[in-house]
Amino acid sequence: MNQIKFGTSGWRGIIADDFTFERSRLVVAAVARYLSESGDGSRGILVGHDTRFLAEEFAADAAGLLSDLGIDVLLCSGPVPTPAVSSIILKKGLGGAINFTASHNPGSYQGIKFSPSWGGPALPESTRIIEDKVKEYQLKGLPPSAPRRGSIETIDPAPEYLEQLRSKVDMNVIARSGLTIVYDALHGVGGNYLDRALNEAGCKVTTIHGDRDPLFGGFSPEPSEERLSELARIVSADADLGLSTDGDADRFGILGGSGEFYTPNSILAMLADYLLRVKGTQGDLARSVATTGQLDDIAAAFGRKCHETPVGFKYIGQLISEGRLAMGGEESAGMSIRGHVPEKDGILACLLVAELVASTGKPLSEINEELQDTYGRRISVRVNIQLTGELISWLREILASPPLEVGGFTAMDLITVDGTKWIYKDGDWALLRLSGTEPVVRLYVESRDQDRLTDLVKAFSSWITGDDGTVNNNKTGHSR
Repeated sequence: MNQIKFGTSGWRGIIADDFTFERSRLVVAAVARYLSESGDGSRGILVGHDTRFLAEEFAADAAGLLSDLGIDVLLCSGPVPTPAVSSIILKKGLGGAINFTASHNPGSYQGIKFSPSWGGPALPESTRIIEDKVKEYQLKGLPPSAPRRGSIETIDPAPEYLEQLRSKVDMNVIARSGLTIVYDALHGVGGNYLDRALNEAGCKVTTIHGDRDPLFGGFSPEPSEERLSELARIVSADADLGLSTDGDADRFGILGGSGEFYTPNSILAMLADYLLRVKGTQGDLARSVATTGQLDDIAAAFGRKCHETPVGFKYIGQLISEGRLAMGGEESAGMSIRGHVPEKDGILACLLVAELVASTGKPLSEINEELQDTYGRRISVRVNIQLTGELISWLREILASPPLEVGGFTAMDLITVDGTKWIYKDGDWALLRLSGTEPVVRLYVESRDQDRLTDLVKAFSSWITGDDGTVNNNKTGHSR
């Protein structure tokens, strides 16, 4: 059985194998003690869940344990988006939240996301403390009940969260546009949230896969180009826009009127330009180290800074909570904006794209082409390279003191904020990040030229594998 460790966004495991009621209680008890020792336990905690197997049961069990440990609980009445959890923490001044979700992982998984009182994903300094307390409880058993039992109150988070969205998105512009929108909820929690917001605004919206299916139709609930093929067919037949969110609605997927898929990098760039140029949003931009440099170009054009963070939205969320950003985003389809929750919000992203198209009266294809003409075209790719144990050891050793030159390409600079990133002239770059859970190194490359992009991918792949650079699990994304 795997050790309980928090990744970039919580702890996840296979249901009835890694993720059991017993192990869930260890994490919940550790969170309760963390809150009590930090002084936030008296403020109460929110408990939410997604649409997976036993989600309600895990949430109810956690609520009971938290109550036994003396903490007041607000228990969500149904499946809830992760950004809505963050919104309720801030709205009600809670000490934090535990959300049972495995996000975009397959249906066999469940997980726990912990958000502290500031509303974003817990930072490493918090999760390390929680992990240590889990180990303690594994050895000594769960703590005894508190003298005072906490209350448990069931709430519906939808009204307050939807009101928060209406304050950030011009729903009247969307409604007046007459856009025909198709939304694919992928059987996740976004159903009855994103489509509800659009319907209440008087939009013409059709929802597919809005029902609950813990198996997610036999696929992972990830709004990727491959997963949205059905949505693409429907949109291309008779719609202006296709929108989608992942299992816990913190990620987005966007299709234009011809059914074409737009990469998260492209969407982030379009939204950044719209927020700064049209809406006049104050603040800088931020992106993870693996996200497009086009955000840097846009920030510079408006005299703003673009902050580069490690992978994991918690780092961007922290900057949003400090009021420093107009927008922050990740290439893995996460974003949020100034004055909103310091957490990825796929529902917000979809609504802002609808507002962008509605306010300009232009299709996404034209908006994106104008963006490329203004800031220059960028093309990006992500490749997963499978490694042997020997290659992992070699790569760790060489990346401890990485060379500037790889495969005939000499970098101008190296950045090691998260992984190793080679910076080339004209803003081209290549990034290597070793997986902490799989025998894989992730290679990210961005260039303004397709041939140079291809050559950089080949150079790094050959350097790592020592052969012709054959790679597996290729995930690519091109600016359209």
